[in-house]
Amino acid sequence: MSDKPVILVTRKLPDAVEARLLRDYQPMLNPDDRLYSTDELIEMAAKAEAILPCHTEKFPADVIARLPDNIRAIANFSVGYDHVDIEAAKAKGLIVTNTPDVLSDATAEIAILLMLGAARRASEGERMVRACEWKDWSPSFMVGTQVTGKRFGVIGMGRVGQVAAERARGFGMEIHYYNRKRLAPDLECGAIYHATVDDLLPHCDVLSIHCPATKETTGLINRERIALMPDGSIVVNTGRGGVVVDADLISALKSGKLFAAGLDVFNGEPDGIDPQYRELDNVFLLPHIGSATFETRVGMGFRALDNLDAIFAGKPPADRVA
Repeated sequence: MSDKPVILVTRKLPDAVEARLLRDYQPMLNPDDRLYSTDELIEMAAKAEAILPCHTEKFPADVIARLPDNIRAIANFSVGYDHVDIEAAKAKGLIVTNTPDVLSDATAEIAILLMLGAARRASEGERMVRACEWKDWSPSFMVGTQVTGKRFGVIGMGRVGQVAAERARGFGMEIHYYNRKRLAPDLECGAIYHATVDDLLPHCDVLSIHCPATKETTGLINRERIALMPDGSIVVNTGRGGVVVDADLISALKSGKLFAAGLDVFNGEPDGIDPQYRELDNVFLLPHIGSATFETRVGMGFRALDNLDAIFAGKPPADRVA
């Protein structure tokens, strides 16, 4: 009988991560990458000492209350942890961790891709070529907006926001940002700080959202705040869908208040996405792939395992959020 801890792994992970799990633990793997129901998770958790989930598994208060007492930790394979009720986890004595840092570059790359795709009408053009609808060229054909030299606004100047700002500087963009706390000058790198979101928005030709979904940020980008943005500006979201009020963003895209949007995250994803997004030509859509590189996914898995290693060694995990 092995004395290695049993870990419930909810999704198929990269081969290198699963190899390390098999070496150091007794993992309950999911080779078919099937999305388990809540009842299945609770049943399997009876045999485990920790759970290694992704953001696809939800742990609201009622689910955490049902977890057996043998579960010591939830080591998330994600930087976001809004899918876990942190207060309920604390009350139950569960350790909760996430995987920061390792996905900053990959997610910032997606933010820049979304910005460029939205600004240059990439979705519209790609569909046109595939459908053999591209007939000729003219000065008025597929005209987008240029981002070089424009103002790049960031909500949430954490790790990802800072890297996205660094990439945007490569286009000669002026960086503006809002953060709960102002950054030190060496981290600002000349970026212009705004004490409130409302102060930031009039300075955003491109608004890039990098904050988590919390009680304070849910519905943050609504009709009133969009009205503060310059006409013809662009909204990019690689943070969480809940930061945006869909109806208000869609209305602004339809009216022309906003030139375009680039979205990698959505309310109700994947099945509950507002269908109007799919009908708009001026939205560049991606399926929540901010961290989807080989390097990053392995890094996330190793970071989650580093946290588990610390927990089972009786040490504080580096990335504890509860």
